[in-house]
Amino acid sequence: MPHNIRLVSVVLPTYDERENIVPLLEAIHRVVREPHEIIVVDDNSPDGTSKAVSDFIRGHGASFVRLETRLSDRGLTKSIRRGIELAKGDTVVWMDCDFSMPPEKLPELLAKVEQGIMIAVGSRFVAGGSTKDFDAGGGKQESMLVIQLSRFLNWLTRVTLIRTFHDYTSGFIAVRREVLESIPLRGDYGEYFMDFIVRASLRGYTFVEIPYACIPRRAGETKTGGSLRMIFRRGIKYLVVLGRLWMLKLGILCGRGKGR
Repeated sequence: MPHNIRLVSVVLPTYDERENIVPLLEAIHRVVREPHEIIVVDDNSPDGTSKAVSDFIRGHGASFVRLETRLSDRGLTKSIRRGIELAKGDTVVWMDCDFSMPPEKLPELLAKVEQGIMIAVGSRFVAGGSTKDFDAGGGKQESMLVIQLSRFLNWLTRVTLIRTFHDYTSGFIAVRREVLESIPLRGDYGEYFMDFIVRASLRGYTFVEIPYACIPRRAGETKTGGSLRMIFRRGIKYLVVLGRLWMLKLGILCGRGKGR
């Protein structure tokens, strides 16, 4: 059933994105045709991201932008969740703030929501999509281990849980607000997205994946690299969530069987 979007809330979780954030605000405002607000939730970035946003709001009279600077209880999932709490829209979008996720794809995601799809996801792993290069030049080298881990986790989740979905580590999404009200985000880092998509699918919410080419960040330092120890710890969290979701799916299937 078609959905009339009255207001789009775009949530941007930021940490050290001073060089990217203002161009991204301008790009989103330019491409999103529906009435919209942009909510920047900054984890008190030491590089002055919050100040750049504040200066933009004042200097351009940008009433469509709101800023919250979090001084405690910070983290990616918590920042997105806080942005959702602040959002006034009936449709909520969130994405990375480094231009690896092209804002030009937002109209396609929103068009799917308007057509009646509950969840529209920007996907690197469907036909027409692609991941970052290991070496993009200009010093923007991506971690081969992180990229391969993402591919492996997506394959493993697809094989063990929902075969019709592909990009479980996307984080590029447009979703109807009622979905978020029934399935709140939980998790620490990127595993929150896997958890959200699987639970939404098991609840019967419709979804679609829109291909996009994920490119290296335009400026600043990547947040997905780090030491081998950090990468290992994050990988373990993904596997723990995967196990929990598998048990959830198994419980639902067993419950259906008993009801027959």
